[in-house]
Amino acid sequence: MTLKVKYADFQQITRSRTNERGLRGVEELVGIASVLLEPLFPVKKGVRLLGATLSSLEPERDEDDTRQLSLGLPGQ
Repeated sequence: MTLKVKYADFQQITRSRTNERGLRGVEELVGIASVLLEPLFPVKKGVRLLGATLSSLEPERDEDDTRQLSLGLPGQ
């Protein structure tokens, strides 16, 4: 997870955390976001943008699940 904060004066910071075993639910996701946000409070200046990005996501699947997913593009 990567957290991006842009302040009112356009200063920007990013913080990230990698969870090697993957996320197991929304509660865990909220917990990681809270850990990343905690050092930024109390906010001393206004925040213009607050964003969170998840990357390297993989669907949970069975060993027998080898289906190819469609992008839903025209002509598929």
